[in-house]
Amino acid sequence: MADDLTVSWSDAIARAEAHAPFLRRMMEMRPDLVSDIRAGKLDAAMQRALALQPSTIDEAGMANLVIARQLRLARGDMMLALALGDLAGALSFQQVARALSDFADVCLQSALESIFARRYDCAPTGFAVIALGKLGGHELNYSSDIDPIFLFDPETMPSRRKETPHDAAQRVGRELIALLSERDGDGHVFRVDMRLRPESEVSPMVLPIRSAISHYESRALTWERAAFIRSRQAAGCETLGQYFLQEIQPFVWRRSLDFGTIDAIGELTRRIRAHHKGEQLPAPGFNLKTGRGGIREIEFFAQSQQLVHGGRNPELRSGNTLEALAALATEQIIAGDQAEALSQSYVKLRTIEHRLQMVEDRQTHSLPEDMPALNNVAQLHGLADSEVLIQQLRSVCSMASTHYDDLLVRQGVATGADPDEDEGVSLFSDEEPVLIAELSDMGFADPKSIAGRLADWRSGKVKALRTPQSRAAFENQIGALFAAIREEQGDVDAINRLDSMLQQLPSVLDLFHLLAARPALIGILARLLCHAPALSKALAMRASLIDGIVDASIFDRQDDLAAIIAELEQRDGCDDLGLMLERVATDIAERRFAIGVQLIEGRTDPLDAALDYSRIAEATIAVVTDRVTQEFVQQHGQVPGGELVILAMGRLGGEALTHASDLDLVYLFTGAHDARSDGPKPLSGTQYFNRLAQRVSAGLSLPTATGPLYEVDTRLRPSGMQGLLAASMESFWDYQRKKAWTWEHMALCRARPVYGSQQARNGLSHGIAGLLGSGRVAEAIAKDALAMRGDMAKAKPPKGPWDAKLAGGALVDLEFCIHTQQLIHGQGLSPHLGQALAMLVDHKLLSPDLIEAHNFLTRLLVMSRLVTPQDNSPAEASRPLVAQACGMTQWDEVTEHYQYYTDIVRAARIAILGAIPTLDHG
Repeated sequence: MADDLTVSWSDAIARAEAHAPFLRRMMEMRPDLVSDIRAGKLDAAMQRALALQPSTIDEAGMANLVIARQLRLARGDMMLALALGDLAGALSFQQVARALSDFADVCLQSALESIFARRYDCAPTGFAVIALGKLGGHELNYSSDIDPIFLFDPETMPSRRKETPHDAAQRVGRELIALLSERDGDGHVFRVDMRLRPESEVSPMVLPIRSAISHYESRALTWERAAFIRSRQAAGCETLGQYFLQEIQPFVWRRSLDFGTIDAIGELTRRIRAHHKGEQLPAPGFNLKTGRGGIREIEFFAQSQQLVHGGRNPELRSGNTLEALAALATEQIIAGDQAEALSQSYVKLRTIEHRLQMVEDRQTHSLPEDMPALNNVAQLHGLADSEVLIQQLRSVCSMASTHYDDLLVRQGVATGADPDEDEGVSLFSDEEPVLIAELSDMGFADPKSIAGRLADWRSGKVKALRTPQSRAAFENQIGALFAAIREEQGDVDAINRLDSMLQQLPSVLDLFHLLAARPALIGILARLLCHAPALSKALAMRASLIDGIVDASIFDRQDDLAAIIAELEQRDGCDDLGLMLERVATDIAERRFAIGVQLIEGRTDPLDAALDYSRIAEATIAVVTDRVTQEFVQQHGQVPGGELVILAMGRLGGEALTHASDLDLVYLFTGAHDARSDGPKPLSGTQYFNRLAQRVSAGLSLPTATGPLYEVDTRLRPSGMQGLLAASMESFWDYQRKKAWTWEHMALCRARPVYGSQQARNGLSHGIAGLLGSGRVAEAIAKDALAMRGDMAKAKPPKGPWDAKLAGGALVDLEFCIHTQQLIHGQGLSPHLGQALAMLVDHKLLSPDLIEAHNFLTRLLVMSRLVTPQDNSPAEASRPLVAQACGMTQWDEVTEHYQYYTDIVRAARIAILGAIPTLDHG
């Protein structure tokens, strides 16, 4: 028995090392944990991880371990233990999924306790976390998001002075998400997906409990009922959570038999199948979750029967899919052999899903299209090759699909992916006077002009609308789209943007069929047309971007730098540099568009969006520079001992880009400036790296249909525009030590190396820290900073009353406060403003109130740059979106907070630097 166990562990560890880079890295960092597991101490290892006692930290180190690192390290232990136990056959799928879910609960609770203890010096009260999705069903994926709903009770939620319970709850919610999802060298804990909360497009992150109950009692949808089958109280105030779940029981479990639920789920199935038109059976690229006969169809099978019968039979209400299938069989709702077959299929699909995710700890559900990668997954599972794996999956999915289709057919639900379309019926009159009256009744300010536009579309002037099928699809949806535009207070500008988009489309069939199949997309498209000029322009130039909204992945974070780089490098499958750059530009446009959609839809915190914009830019720099350098080396060879190093400054340096941000870059190079390259056309070091830098800038500034890929600004280099584009490290340091002005050292406070070898980056970062950390004469620095801020106020006055960057008391003032204190005291030396500010607060060099001011003003800036890029004064119709992005419900709250926080920042700047007449009058 012991020998068999030893062989099992040895084989599992060998497969993990050979086929799962993530697990291999985890094992290399945790040799003692691997030894324990190999010795049969798996359960003890799991219990230590569940107790948040990382294997890499001794007892003495635990006392000084911050909660974020403690959770991340414990997560690494748990993931490694579960993976090896799974691969060795020591743990069943159910045990793995339950352990992951239990660990997520512990992390949620521990994180909440830490936040409440620090903010309010009490245990979590008045705040509850409701788990939905796979976490709610105790069947979490190996690399899954968690899907919670956050609730608070205004009567029991603690708050600070000048903080309402609502504000307190939102701050706790945002901090909880950040603590769990932010990634560093130890990885992350869990990605948090808040899209299952009620009306997530407009609702605050944390919901008042009465508002949430009211939603589910009055206007919730079928899919929300299905979501709450897998709901439970996971963390926070148990009394509050259980009260909420008890109150919404009548919404989830209706006493009357509700076969309309199956119709709704059948329609959802048809749409899913319609938008996944690849292989009908498993093959390379097959999606185990959404493919035919996949995980989702088995879950829908169980959930539909639970919703139909669970109101009368409480035995059917388990949130766990396997338990639900067993209960349905026990209660004779489905046949026992059917339940057993579906359960076996579910376990097989989920197990292979776990194998996919073990490779690199990525939340993926699709089989690799690349055959070596698919073979790797099969061998990780212990199979000979991908052919065996595909055959097993085909058998599983074929059987599951048959059972699922039989269920829908019995209820009279169509299951095909391409049903015949109904003939279009015009929702608007063809007679001009009547049409103008209809448009006027809808609230359009210039109905005559818009009627003329509609007449042009109907006349065939737009190529995409010339066929009867196109016109029918168009007429079926245009009324709903116009109504959605008016609901967003859009008018002629939005219609003109729609016209620009239609003019570019080769056909409107896909677009309007898509809107018919996914009515929610009508609202999204209307919001983009009404509130996001940059995104509307992108759609007009590349209407195919709308296709991405169908895929829920458009709402995924873009914060994994390594993953973005890897995905961009996949675009580099051609010899032609220009073609490669065009492909990268297309990919980047899609990613930046996705973040813009997330902001407009309220699916992401603008602070997260700023980070994601930055990660995308940094990945672009890495991939473009690598490829440009490869081609450059073919012509000119390499400079011995030399390499290009890129230093990001400004908002990119601080990882806080907006949709409209430039890239502030400084090009540096190592090695001797007069060394010669060794290629066919040799150059001196200075010539070599300056020409290379020019080409990199050109690649990053590649013209696209919607403008340059990025605007590159290199004016922060030594000596500015008069200096060489690329400076040697030696000359850079000589300049910084002997010639640089105070403002240049202030700019250096947000400098961050983003390209070059790790050794070169580390050396550059160390040198910057040493230069800035030496401390300076307070009076001189404050005097220089005041003069610079005054000059900036004259040269760049605020663009409007809501200029969150340039107005008095806005972000530039806060930056001056932070950088001045950094230079004077040599403390808080992080390029990230938020981190630097927190460090300076810890050293009692700045007020804690400035942290909330920074977060509020940054959110306002990021959103303003998207909805009103010209003057930073949100239009009346766009103000609710901006308020939502700032964590508020009303524009009046935004104005109050803006005044409050700018007063705080202005007071701090006056105290540190002094007053500036143009900013501080009155």
